[in-house]
Amino acid sequence: MAHFGVVAPAFLSHYTTLSALAGALVERGHRVTFLHRPDAAAYVRDGRLGFHAVGNDTHPPGSLDASLKLAAHPGSPLGLRRVIDDMAQSTTMLCETLPAALQALQIDAVLADQMEAAGGLVAEALGLPFVSVACALPVNREPGVPLPVMPFGYGTDERSLKMVEGSTRVYDWMMGPHRRAVEAQARRFGIPVRGMLHEFLSPLAQVSQTVAEFEFPRHQLPPQFHHVGPLRPLARNGATIAGTRTGALPEIDPDRPFVFASLGTMQGGRLALFERIARACRQAGVQLLLAHCGGLDARQEAVLLRTGATWVTDFAPQLAALERADAVISHAGWNTIMDAIATGTPMLALPIAFDHPGGAARVRYAGTGIQASARFTRAGTLAGHLRRLLDDPGYKQRLAPLAAAVARAGGTARAADIVESALGLAPPQRAMAAGTAAAGAPA
Repeated sequence: MAHFGVVAPAFLSHYTTLSALAGALVERGHRVTFLHRPDAAAYVRDGRLGFHAVGNDTHPPGSLDASLKLAAHPGSPLGLRRVIDDMAQSTTMLCETLPAALQALQIDAVLADQMEAAGGLVAEALGLPFVSVACALPVNREPGVPLPVMPFGYGTDERSLKMVEGSTRVYDWMMGPHRRAVEAQARRFGIPVRGMLHEFLSPLAQVSQTVAEFEFPRHQLPPQFHHVGPLRPLARNGATIAGTRTGALPEIDPDRPFVFASLGTMQGGRLALFERIARACRQAGVQLLLAHCGGLDARQEAVLLRTGATWVTDFAPQLAALERADAVISHAGWNTIMDAIATGTPMLALPIAFDHPGGAARVRYAGTGIQASARFTRAGTLAGHLRRLLDDPGYKQRLAPLAAAVARAGGTARAADIVESALGLAPPQRAMAAGTAAAGAPA
């Protein structure tokens, strides 16, 4: 059996996703250890998984909170530049500390989050096999396909193609500090010099939380790329289960529409936006369960209850809530989008940062929801969007085949099959099953 090292950005949503895959690998007899700055240990919530702290000198305990606050609220172009500089410093730290840690832990293979170049870079430098995992939208590039951070949709006309080309140049220029940091590490390791995230993806296997049916048209994905759908924890019988850090659903009135709202773990402190959402739900006459993921205190929760929320909590059982909900209001984070598709729940997307605009653009493209501005859309307009989602059966009709595609994609179990097969770790029957599934599934 193998000992896997996991290298990912220190974000709870990424650790939660990768922990699902890691748990499936542990069930098969492997060991899995996450590696990052000391504060990230709090994100490893499965007792079967290990954590090894690195970077204590440059990223000591207590320092992560400032990075997360900056990432959630960059505020200005200067603030965005600070976010990119912070990413560069984190990648540099990982590149400088991971080699000794991986060797000391006797790591056999790496699970490398696509959003952290250090995973693939260090694995390549050490000659370790690695598998890339796209917890968010994949960073694989293709002419004509907008980057995940871009807000516009897909098109093949001249204007659309020029928008993709121009926006990619702007993005690459903005990411210059990070690119230069990665290039410096590549030179130090003596491997071919490159500096962008998409240049450090695995030649063995790339696993993505997407399904081809809910993506912009792709024609140049490599043969080792696999759409597997949402990576969620598995029970021993292989069935997908919800997370464990949540309470039960409240008593929902079956005769009134029910809406679930969440802005994810990084954006859960946006009280003003939650207030607009609560007022909109009151105006629309719907029940609202609002989950702030620990971003608000009891006083702020009380404000939202007075404003129009029916229930306010820190964490809710998201899959269960979406299975019951008539609509979901979210920041268009990829985990929420994929869960909404899996449960056939129409979406009101309010993108805020990172790849949220790209997720919302795909919601628009597929016709599975409505996009509005998280910053400027008034409560009355949000209420109108909600009524449209609830009253128009077309949204659920368009979601039905996508939900079926997610069910077919294989999720966590198939991802584990692919990892084992790519690294030569699977028993013959599982390796054959993974190969057959990959051959029959769209890339």
